[in-house]
Amino acid sequence: MTSIQTRTDEPSLGARSAAHLWGHFSRHGAEITPPVITHGEGVRIFDDAGRSYFDGLSGLFVVQLGHGREELAEAAAEQAKKIGFFPLWSYATPPAIELAEKLAAYAPGDLNRVFFTSGGGEAVESAWKLAKQYFKLTGKPGKHKVISRSIAYHGTPQGALAITGIPDLKKDFEPLTPGGFRVPNTNIYRAPEHGDDPKAFGRWAADRIAEAIEFEGPDTVCAVFLEPVQNAGGCFPPPPGYFERVREICDEYDVLLVSDEVICAYGRIGSMFACDDFGYVPDIITSAKGLTSGYSPLGAMIASERLFEPFNDGKTTFAHGYTFGGHPVSAAVALKNLEIFEREGITDHVKANAPAFRATLEKLNDLPIVGDVRGEGYFYGIELVKDKATKETFNAEESERILRGFLSTALFDNGLYCRADDRGDPVVQLAPPLICGQAEFDEMEQILRKVLTEAGNLI
Repeated sequence: MTSIQTRTDEPSLGARSAAHLWGHFSRHGAEITPPVITHGEGVRIFDDAGRSYFDGLSGLFVVQLGHGREELAEAAAEQAKKIGFFPLWSYATPPAIELAEKLAAYAPGDLNRVFFTSGGGEAVESAWKLAKQYFKLTGKPGKHKVISRSIAYHGTPQGALAITGIPDLKKDFEPLTPGGFRVPNTNIYRAPEHGDDPKAFGRWAADRIAEAIEFEGPDTVCAVFLEPVQNAGGCFPPPPGYFERVREICDEYDVLLVSDEVICAYGRIGSMFACDDFGYVPDIITSAKGLTSGYSPLGAMIASERLFEPFNDGKTTFAHGYTFGGHPVSAAVALKNLEIFEREGITDHVKANAPAFRATLEKLNDLPIVGDVRGEGYFYGIELVKDKATKETFNAEESERILRGFLSTALFDNGLYCRADDRGDPVVQLAPPLICGQAEFDEMEQILRKVLTEAGNLI
């Protein structure tokens, strides 16, 4: 009988990753070996050594229903048996048709036309291209510029990157698509004016959009791109009256309002679309991420009937598309995902439990390093400060040492996967799966308390 010996010279998965896999937004080097995540169950993920971590970021604001949902995997397999792929280039598939109907039913106002993409950046890119062509078709060919907010992230394609308001993400790829212009965001914690009056601050911030449109020329601006709750910088909610005023401004200047809900849609804030949570009707919604709970890639741009009308003449084409946009397997997964949302009352669950999530995270305000806790629904940022009384933030060296050198690793080592980010002011971001309740909120708070206390001692 021949004995079988286990090889001990096989490189680890981490080493194999370091040898060939080019990570997204990742640092690489001889001393860097990425953690390898092998599987997930519910709100937990597991690495190749069998260690368990709480998924406090839903993968990347994606896994709304948690990991290991067999129904979603089965939906993919069943559709693949019928037809694994066919494009939407002058053709249609049953899953894409049914999903478009469902999204149109969820969307507010007359947003009834669904253009599928592979992901969020593509949805943003599609929205800008649609806005440009719409105005050309309706006799206003000069309208091509876009207004967005400082520090806002809208994607990495060249057009979407031009809309993004984070200089460090853009400088290596310049010159970008021309036409992107910035206005202040809604970080009331660091408000330059009216910081003690949220409604006045909201009016001030919205009026900066009107000011930018006037400065650039109303006949040159086609759209304003805004997230309902801005992600980059640490979850900035809109002040009272902000979107009401933005809608008025867009109507006054004939500028399209694009609600970039790549993160905020599909229950993250509460409703299927977060514009409903804040009481405004945009002209376009961009979405992705939670549409399939991440079980298959898919994005969607949802546009109003008014924007579709010039293309509905039997001869005009929106000459734009993606090979995998509306992929039939992804669409089938999305349909099953939304079916589970309805069956389990996920949006009602988020709305009912969001106040408890806020209250649990606000307990961290007693830590000297915590300057602000902000967000909505299941989407929160904790801004870290050097001095609580003065709101003094960290310099570049301190941010590198505390966020990247300590916090990111320490949080993960203590069993919490989340995001330590300094694209704006230093923050820790949390966006847990939407199935979480008080027990999970408490677990996150306890780990954060321990690690943030240790981080405060490093200042």
